[in-house]
Amino acid sequence: MFSFFQKKNKVSDIEWLGIDIHSHLLPGIDDGAKTMEDSLKYIHRLQELGFSKLICTPHIYSDIYPNTPETILPVLQSVQQQVKSAGITVELGAAAEYMAQSDFVAAEGLLTLSGNYILIEMSYLVETPNIEQIIFDLQVKGYQVILAHPERYNFYHKLPERYQRLKDSGCLMQMNLLSVLGYYGKSVQIIAENLLQKNFYDLAGTDLHHDRHLASLSSAVTDGTLYKKIGDYGFRNKEIFG
Repeated sequence: MFSFFQKKNKVSDIEWLGIDIHSHLLPGIDDGAKTMEDSLKYIHRLQELGFSKLICTPHIYSDIYPNTPETILPVLQSVQQQVKSAGITVELGAAAEYMAQSDFVAAEGLLTLSGNYILIEMSYLVETPNIEQIIFDLQVKGYQVILAHPERYNFYHKLPERYQRLKDSGCLMQMNLLSVLGYYGKSVQIIAENLLQKNFYDLAGTDLHHDRHLASLSSAVTDGTLYKKIGDYGFRNKEIFG
């Protein structure tokens, strides 16, 4: 059983996680990095913190961010070229964070993190009524579904059985690192800690969008707080995406 009460030596990097599977580092295509300068700054700092691989996951949300492979992949290539020119050696890839709204269609050819792993999210305001059907439909198409930041869906906070049901369906769960730091509020932090205690999480990510995210993450990594909280948890980032 994972415990928050183990004594640990200070670890001031994040090499223990190593791979970030959820970030918004591609410039100008969603609510993440705005400019190429922003992207390079974030990528360089994440490498300094100890990440060796970053998978960018811009939103695909038809009503707000109608991205497609045709809008995402050319931007990735431009950033990769700039990263190489800047002498940054971190591996950079891209997929997407799909908004699983009611009319979502489980089609072939969706952007995956690697192989058949696909990242989905819901609105923070209300559960997608047919979320279980969407997950099932994706699984039938051969995808392994990862639900982004389940701790942030407030409508589940008093319904722990919903987390169990999603877990039992074969859906993997990805925690935002900032959640256990209280960045999104105390209630989100408590749920994240509960899900950790139950070993519900499979993966973790930064979900980095902007300078404030980077500052909070950097501080918690370099002063050892993040490792002290979750460094011994068995996240599968390297196992699956290494």
